Amino acid sequence: MTEELVLVTGGSGFIAQYCILALLGAGYRVRTTLRSMSRSQEVLDNLKTGGVEPGDRLSFVQADLKSDAGWPEAVRGCRYVIHGASPTPSGDQVREEDWVRPAVEGNLRVLRAARDAGVKRVVLTSAFGAIAGGRSEPRNRPFDETDWSDLDGNIAPYQKSKTLAERAAWDFIAREGNSLELATVNPTTVLGPALGPDYSHSIRLIKNMLGGQPGCPKINTCVVDVRDVADLHLRAMVDPAAKGERLLATTGNSLWLVDIAKLLKERTGLTASKVNTRVLPNWFVRLVGLFNPAMRGIVWQLGADMNASGEKATHLLGWKPRSREEAIVATAESLIRLGIVG
Repeated sequence: MTEELVLVTGGSGFIAQYCILALLGAGYRVRTTLRSMSRSQEVLDNLKTGGVEPGDRLSFVQADLKSDAGWPEAVRGCRYVIHGASPTPSGDQVREEDWVRPAVEGNLRVLRAARDAGVKRVVLTSAFGAIAGGRSEPRNRPFDETDWSDLDGNIAPYQKSKTLAERAAWDFIAREGNSLELATVNPTTVLGPALGPDYSHSIRLIKNMLGGQPGCPKINTCVVDVRDVADLHLRAMVDPAAKGERLLATTGNSLWLVDIAKLLKERTGLTASKVNTRVLPNWFVRLVGLFNPAMRGIVWQLGADMNASGEKATHLLGWKPRSREEAIVATAESLIRLGIVG
């Protein structure tokens, strides 16, 4: 056991809850923020599903990315901060500003509070969307940590928000971070066992396939298990080598969505009876995108190479993620176990 206290922001989030599980398992005390304290029991229930009942080693504080209130209290006494709170695709965002402003200003609020409280290091949960957004041109190598999304390209608001928010964080550290250290973790599509009905946006990919979506757009993606994403956060938090580094969290080469669908049919039996392995024509996806915002947001990815490399995290920090197949199957099995899909 250690008496070191770690703040995990956005405790209702999928990655955040797995970070809390990993921290508690490693003996840390954890404080987490919630926009509404009414969700604290939900977090405790999800942690119990994950096999942990934290007792007094977990505490909650109310704080919102849109307000300064609560952040000085949240970081007080903390050695480290894992900052995962950020706007995600919820349907509430109407304008691009609804994505960008909370992400950028939220990062700066947390970093200022952490600096002023004497926190040693912040690990920021960024995204692959800050690396590959708006980039659909042919490539001769996988994406890596040297890449940044093209803000002048065909970039979705979520990806733009993650890019601007991460850039703002690095700029803050360079200008006024003083002794505060920063590392970022940039996960690709995050899968793995859901802990409750409020699961991540990425897991909807598997849920929709199991639910019988009409086919698979011609899109490829890399995947990573959420348990390994949490492990990488902890390594980035304490390893001196992670100071000032971006770390891509991904497992193996990218997969076409139809290959994920075929894997589900092969590995999950009758549960995958509704999975459709038909590849949707690009013209059909573009046509539907004229009327469907969700479909319109993926048009730029049609046929694009989204392959990415996790070699830096492996070599620099000794990170050893699960296979992509294990992450996909574990996601499906959890959705079945929780009764989210039949």
